[in-house]
Amino acid sequence: MKEIPFYIPSIDSSEKSIIDEVLALKGASKIEELEDLFAEYIGCKYAVSTSSWSAAMHLSMFAMELKRGDKILVSVNAFPTVAEVVRHFDAEPIFVDIDADSYNMSPDKLKEALVKHKHKKLKGVIVSHIAGQSAKLGEIYKIAKENNIKVIEDASNALGTEYDGRKIGASGSDIATFSFSSQMMHAIGNTGMIATNDEKIYERAKLIRHHAIEAKGWDKYGNLGYIYDVVDIGIKYDTSELEAAFSIAQLQKVDKFIKRRKEIAAIYDKELADVKHVTIPATSSSHIYSQYIVKIDKNRDDFARELREKGVFTALHYVPLHLLSYYKQKYSLRVNDFPIALTNFQQILSIPNYPSMSNEDVKYVCEMIKETAKTRV
Repeated sequence: MKEIPFYIPSIDSSEKSIIDEVLALKGASKIEELEDLFAEYIGCKYAVSTSSWSAAMHLSMFAMELKRGDKILVSVNAFPTVAEVVRHFDAEPIFVDIDADSYNMSPDKLKEALVKHKHKKLKGVIVSHIAGQSAKLGEIYKIAKENNIKVIEDASNALGTEYDGRKIGASGSDIATFSFSSQMMHAIGNTGMIATNDEKIYERAKLIRHHAIEAKGWDKYGNLGYIYDVVDIGIKYDTSELEAAFSIAQLQKVDKFIKRRKEIAAIYDKELADVKHVTIPATSSSHIYSQYIVKIDKNRDDFARELREKGVFTALHYVPLHLLSYYKQKYSLRVNDFPIALTNFQQILSIPNYPSMSNEDVKYVCEMIKETAKTRV
């Protein structure tokens, strides 16, 4: 039996070569190089690297000076980090339902939430781009401006995605956060990144990410000078030279990765288009298919189990936040409070889609899905 993991990182000699430079203590700081390359690739003014995407999200809340009792609107369909970082500041997440086809935050539901939860401490909205497909940013930007709140983008799966001709991170938000390893729980290189055009946010994020230490005479490895001062309460969010080196090599291949994922998605689109009980994702020119999410209309969990028995691993993106025990209990949320996200959750299934998959691997996944679907009545 063939076995197709849900995700395998694409690594070659380029990662090994640049890591060897760091181990040999040669060259300039890879952290600074990564930030410069990232800002150039995205088209933003400033980039701040962190030890992970979760650290980037948390640092973003710090940079925008989130405080106790503040409110942040978030998509109910997102990875737990999105609401978690808000709670870490004793602020409150307000959940917003989604579009049925894109799985992204619905602008109409955002308007409804703003009417229901209008509050002087409302500070921002976190917009997640699910599976690498851009949310309806134009509408969301307009709503945010009308309500005088900041827009923070969860672009953990959207590195390279474009909206209205500009890359996510340079399309008009106050802050965008990225991941270089969003698919792996135990990532090989776990760097995150903040992109912004706001100099104040940039300067505060840079200060806070290493204990709010101000000092002269830092070297490229971050060794302190003789005299230093602490001017705020910070923490250690910064990434390492090794992880920065790995991420540079990955960043240089982003467009190649996107091209291959789109090729795989095109095969899935063709092969699965007419399979009963399986609905393929709505296509979009901005979609980079960080995940390929299908809908299964007959007992999704059994479908996934049968695929696993046939060697095909799958995943869920995501369990809606209001169904998670912490948020359900803390905010007395009901299962049916967000009906669109709930209905989608009962059907969605992410199938393998990563650059190192061969066409034969993709065809095998398709065959197993077709075979499994035939058993449904």
